[in-house]
Amino acid sequence: MKSPFKNLAHVDLLHLARRLWRDRLPSRTLANLEVQILRASRTDDEIPGWMIPQLYFDYLREGDARPLKRVFYHNAMDVVSLAALLNHSSSLLENAYPQPESEYIDLAAVARLLEDLGYTNKAAELYEACLRAELPEHIYNDTLYRLSLLHKHTNNFSAAVLLWEQATTRNQIYAHEELAKYYEHHAQNLEMALKWTLSALERIDSLSLLNPEKTQWQTEFQHRMLRLQRKISAKGK
Repeated sequence: MKSPFKNLAHVDLLHLARRLWRDRLPSRTLANLEVQILRASRTDDEIPGWMIPQLYFDYLREGDARPLKRVFYHNAMDVVSLAALLNHSSSLLENAYPQPESEYIDLAAVARLLEDLGYTNKAAELYEACLRAELPEHIYNDTLYRLSLLHKHTNNFSAAVLLWEQATTRNQIYAHEELAKYYEHHAQNLEMALKWTLSALERIDSLSLLNPEKTQWQTEFQHRMLRLQRKISAKGK
């Protein structure tokens, strides 16, 4: 039989589900998404997918089709759940603001997806909403990082600097580097650039960073420190 779907658009919800809910759900199987995201559950007619081949082979041997009723139910629910999940995902991307506080984790995931798709203004708006909410520390820090870079790429340095300063209080070494670069190359304030460079070196020593990350950061900031000190010395002459 020729496939009737050959010329129709195809959407693989598995990859989308992994991107949207990987931070909140350890399992993104369809069955788990039904319960956790769609708030739906199957009846006792449900049968695990791994049992379906054996039921079919039993039918071929014995000719009793009654057990296949559960297979039909399983397949029908898969189709209905996929349609519901597509609708839910589309609604989430179209209007991403959630109601329950816990779903701000999902909002951050939507923002990352929109950023990757090029909708940077919308992504920035959602990132800002996430930073006003309660988020797990690693997601909050990642959101802070991403929003600061969006502001940097649009030359909105006043907003980026505020985020970088906030990030330094959370032991984010990249923020010290960004502040040092900003003050050296944009604000033309070598003393402030040196201040953030020295602050980074102090912070690196106090953090439990693993090699080679620690060595790399130390090398970069020591090189920056020496260059800034030469510049400041030359300017004073």
